[in-house]
Amino acid sequence: MMVIPAIDIRQGKSVRLKQGEIDKEVIHSNDPVFIAKLWQAKGAERIHVVDLDGAFNGIRSNKEVIKNICSSVDVPIEVGGGIRSINDVDEIFNMGASYVILGTAIIYNPEMVKKAIKKYGSDKIIIAIDTKNGNVAVEGWKDVTSINILDIIPTLQNMGIKQILYTDVSRDGMLTGPDFFGIKQISLNNNIKLIASGGVRTINDILDLKKYKNVIAVIVGSALYTSEFKLEEAVKITRDKE
Repeated sequence: MMVIPAIDIRQGKSVRLKQGEIDKEVIHSNDPVFIAKLWQAKGAERIHVVDLDGAFNGIRSNKEVIKNICSSVDVPIEVGGGIRSINDVDEIFNMGASYVILGTAIIYNPEMVKKAIKKYGSDKIIIAIDTKNGNVAVEGWKDVTSINILDIIPTLQNMGIKQILYTDVSRDGMLTGPDFFGIKQISLNNNIKLIASGGVRTINDILDLKKYKNVIAVIVGSALYTSEFKLEEAVKITRDKE
């Protein structure tokens, strides 16, 4: 299982939010490129980057920062946030990203998602499914649909999607532990691969996630800035336990 550190970017800064709420923003660095280099130095094999401005208002205003991150590190970068069209997907890959994350588009523009998969392959397109109380949230988590996550997964599989990034919004940035119940429910009902996100606090959370056969990676955000979690230790443990 891979441990993937997150860099959320808003107005050019590396920030963390709690439950996706801007008024709970904590700025960690004015230099996201430096943070990316730091995570690489600590052993990250991939880095998760989100354009929060794009996610919240559809205006991807952090393109240059993301492009600089892609060109400044030697590990794959996965990028999400406000990617609504095939032109957006093309642009992200042209910046040097290795993977594109699509969330809102899967609900409002599934045909575009199909085009992206056909053009770049299902291994390069990751579908983000963010939930509140089990229902899918979109538009930077502002809107909650009536679609239950367990109901949408068969549709995703029929589209050829191989992996989803699953986030329980209520846990994001809260350091309360992952949504093990939700992850178990998803794992029991299908064979789709999961990237777990939201709530990771300690190394033990990482080891517990390894018990689920479908979980191929975990994204860590706020825990990276606490004394209880060391990225280099998490990377080493997951490698040693293979």
